[in-house]
This record gives sequence, C-alpha cells and structure tokens, in this order.
Amino acid sequence: MIQVGPKSIAILAGAALLIVGAVYLIVQGGGNPDDPGAPAAPPALQALAVGDMANFRAAAAPAPVPAVIFEGGEGEALTFDDFRGRLVLLNLWATWCGPCREEMPALDRLQAALGSAQFEVVALSVDSKGHALARAFFAEHGLDNLAFYIDPTARANVTLKAFGLPTTLLISPDGREIGRLVGPAEWDGDDAKRLIEAALDPSAP
Repeated sequence: MIQVGPKSIAILAGAALLIVGAVYLIVQGGGNPDDPGAPAAPPALQALAVGDMANFRAAAAPAPVPAVIFEGGEGEALTFDDFRGRLVLLNLWATWCGPCREEMPALDRLQAALGSAQFEVVALSVDSKGHALARAFFAEHGLDNLAFYIDPTARANVTLKAFGLPTTLLISPDGREIGRLVGPAEWDGDDAKRLIEAALDPSAP
C-alpha cells in the first residue's frame, strides 16, 4: 500500500487548484494568451445572447480568425481578408445537414434586412461533392440574397474548430472572432438583429 504523507497531499492539492483555475479561465474566456493585446468584445453582446440567441457565446478577447481558402460564385479563390472592413456572420453549412437546411432561409432574410457595405452573411458550404448540390439548394429555396461560397475540401471545419454543423461565427471588421453559436438559430428574428446591430456599433452601451 502506498503511503501519502502531508507534504504530498499539499502538493497534490496545489496542483488541483491550478488545474481548476486554468479551467475557470478557459470557460470564462479569460483572455487570449497568444494575443494578449487582443481587444475585448463589445460588452453588450453576451448580455444580448437571449431568446433565439441563447446559445451565442461572445469571446472575451477576440482572436484573429485562422486563414481559410474557399471559392466564390465564379470559382475565384477567397480568404477572410477579402471581407476586411465588414462585420461578417460566417455560417458553415452543408446540404446533408438537416438543421442547416432549415435555417438557411432565415439567413437569406437576414442578409436582405441588414446586408450592407458594413455587414454580410457569408454562408459557406462545406459540401464535399462540390458546387452542384449547394447551387441546387439555393435555387430550390429561392436564396436570392446570399452570395454563393463553398469550401469543397471542408477544411474550414477543422481550421475553425467547428466540429458540428451548423456553426456560425461573428467576425469583426478587423478579422477577429467576436463570438460563435453552435447549432441552428432564427437568424432573421429580433434577438439576432439586436445582437448584430450591437456588434455593428460597439460603442453602444
């Protein structure tokens, strides 16, 4: 039988406290150690994560969004740098994902309501079978307000740590992730519009 003395117990207890503290910082979003100068997210955002936006999680210290290469409607190569200067609601979706299919019309209506030079809904298909399925879905559901974007490699999922679909990221005009929502949502509802309008005007209380 192994004997554990008082000194060993104290060391173990101290280690446990350090682990608990680290977990607390991660859960609370206690900063971005890779970018200590990262700006704080608009403080009102998490307070607005109610109703249809209850699953939205604001980043305490927004980190730069990793580089992802994808295609536009004409097959042109794009990255998130092409959207600098705009607030972007990036929605990762696929035609084989039932909840994705259900929320896409709401995203289309959100783009119609709030889309501008300052804001765009970027619905990024990760259909591995390419353009045909995604384009057919757009046509079938009359998605006339969303631009067509696709990543047929589906690498965006791993790069952006989106391990379930749909996953939606809110990206600041300078390319940082302000927050994300995992799962479907009513993106054209009042709760979503209030949250996005607050992100568009970070000086608002």
